[in-house]
Amino acid sequence: MAEKIRHTGIVDSVDSEGVRVRILQTSACASCKVSGYCNASESKEKVIEVAGKGYAGNFATGDSVVVTVSRTVAGRALALGFGLPFAILVVVLAVVVLLTSDEVLGAVTAIVALVPYYFALYFLRDKIRGKMEFEVVKS
Repeated sequence: MAEKIRHTGIVDSVDSEGVRVRILQTSACASCKVSGYCNASESKEKVIEVAGKGYAGNFATGDSVVVTVSRTVAGRALALGFGLPFAILVVVLAVVVLLTSDEVLGAVTAIVALVPYYFALYFLRDKIRGKMEFEVVKS
């Protein structure tokens, strides 16, 4: 299991398309003894949608489960969500500033260049979701 990322959670809902699991995502220092006195600790509640027709009969709302994902899939998600947009931003900014020497134009152009990328992500979400394979097991 070293190649898997695991989160425990509670089943939020189950339908014919899959299961929704509510997890508590914590920062690395949230488990520290003095985290109550520190502003750096942070935790957020997130809902993960796990597609799969076989989950409908196996889980009920309120079940305690463990959601796992491979490190490869997690890396792919990070690249799509943060890495590639950052690369687009930096490349467009550098090219526009080198060509025009106008930093404001470069910044605006770089931000506007992300619009088609995020539209493409939105329209390809079903295809991307098919490649992001989560697994859910009862804990």
